[in-house]
Amino acid sequence: MTIETQPLLTRRADLIDRLAKTRQYDIAIVGGGATGLGLALDAAARGFRVVLVESHDFAKGTSSRSTKLVHGGVRYLAQGNTALVREALRERTTLLANAPHLAQALAFVMPSYKWWETPFYGLGLKMYDALAGKAGLGKTEFLNRDQTLALLPRAQPQGLKGGVKYWDGQFDDARLALALARTAATFGALLVNYCRAADLLYDAGKVAGLVGEDTQTGQQYRINARCVVNAAGVWVDELRQRDGAAQGGDGRCPTQALVAPSQGVHLVVDREFLGADVGLMVPKTADGRVLFAVPWLGKVILGTTDTPRHDLAREPLAFKEEVDFILNESARYLRCAPVRADVKSVWVGLRPLVKPQDDEGDDTKGLSREHTVLVSRSGLVTVTGGKWTTYRVMAEDVLDKCVERSLLERRNKGVTTHLKLIGAGPPGMKTSSICQPPGLHSYGDEQSLVMSLPGAQATLCDGVTQAMVRFAARYEYAITVEDFLARRSRLLFLDARLAGTLAAQVGEILFQETGLDPQVGAFSELAQHYLRLPE
Repeated sequence: MTIETQPLLTRRADLIDRLAKTRQYDIAIVGGGATGLGLALDAAARGFRVVLVESHDFAKGTSSRSTKLVHGGVRYLAQGNTALVREALRERTTLLANAPHLAQALAFVMPSYKWWETPFYGLGLKMYDALAGKAGLGKTEFLNRDQTLALLPRAQPQGLKGGVKYWDGQFDDARLALALARTAATFGALLVNYCRAADLLYDAGKVAGLVGEDTQTGQQYRINARCVVNAAGVWVDELRQRDGAAQGGDGRCPTQALVAPSQGVHLVVDREFLGADVGLMVPKTADGRVLFAVPWLGKVILGTTDTPRHDLAREPLAFKEEVDFILNESARYLRCAPVRADVKSVWVGLRPLVKPQDDEGDDTKGLSREHTVLVSRSGLVTVTGGKWTTYRVMAEDVLDKCVERSLLERRNKGVTTHLKLIGAGPPGMKTSSICQPPGLHSYGDEQSLVMSLPGAQATLCDGVTQAMVRFAARYEYAITVEDFLARRSRLLFLDARLAGTLAAQVGEILFQETGLDPQVGAFSELAQHYLRLPE
């Protein structure tokens, strides 16, 4: 199944006009991250009337701050969770096929500095291949010392015994989120960013919709829906507690927290520190955690951490010990180790790990990485947990639960399995590597449309043009400077200092296109935040 329609304009006024019209939706979704957007696409592709509201921008939270891996989860295999790994490997192949311009195969090398590491981890990765079956991306290979250095020329040679090469996938998470949103829109879904769920609506004690509030104007809109799904990621408990208070009837909030946030920190450095278009993976660092060095859009991502966090800050700061951990561990495996001054950007994501209802501990390693779907007494459906790779099956599971609870009728499940996302192009279309710096390649078969817009030859920086800003405003829901520089072009995540210098120019173009405040000053402050390393 392929999207062949012309791209839809996403002018703010048109979206709000549609939202203001009284209409009975089949499903209203709260949250515009991977889970909510995947659900919107699946439901709309099945013919349901869909509306989605997001309090900030699409993928503003966790869904733009991943390690950029489409993977089965090597560490889950070590934990013995083969069912989760098998499902993720299957979905990995599906995602790469449906969005080849945004998700591609990537080779990884696991260097060995002890004699037993190559056979031990190699056999485990051979099992990874076996679980993938026909969905495999390439065979695992045992490497000697010279072969390892040929693939990873900047690896620490002292004490190197050999290595293992295996295959996984990588992607552009924020742009994939936009592709999901835009593809859902072609099926008639209404998706509105900067519109928060201010309250829930009830009829005879059952959830019957929600109140959406335009955060740009403060105007509220009544949204009637047969089914409401809370897909706000790490922030799902806010709506759950509001629903619990409404059910209790005495203003108290009896609902126990479902999510235990875990913080993942990533540092971005220049490509030269890795010097290769393959990833480096360390399965067990000094304290037992996994470390990645992943080539991405011309830079290298170092990470990640897994640290409990007790607040839900929209822009959390890295802890000093997390930065120290990543830099110190990188120094053990890279010939020339980056230091604080080499970091181009630091960003933090909060993972929505599912908390056992009787667990008050702080150890996130034991918390579930799988997703959970719950339905309250009032009929509010909540989904959280999981990971980007399995967003599609998460959506199917949510709709299965809605059918089971008679909130929706059963319709053609599996419609998204072979559904190409907007920009994917025809089968066999040549795609460029995501390892390359930003450019037209991430637009897939929409490159010619971008090039037809004013400013196609006017470069803001290498790989980014004025036309891309106009395209973002017209077709990709962009309103603010942050929308473009953080999630349409990814420059904030690659080089925060460079992104900060472009704020005024990008803001001027966005204002020409939208007539709305592009929030230049706010972005300038945010760019400094992405440069802040705790001492």
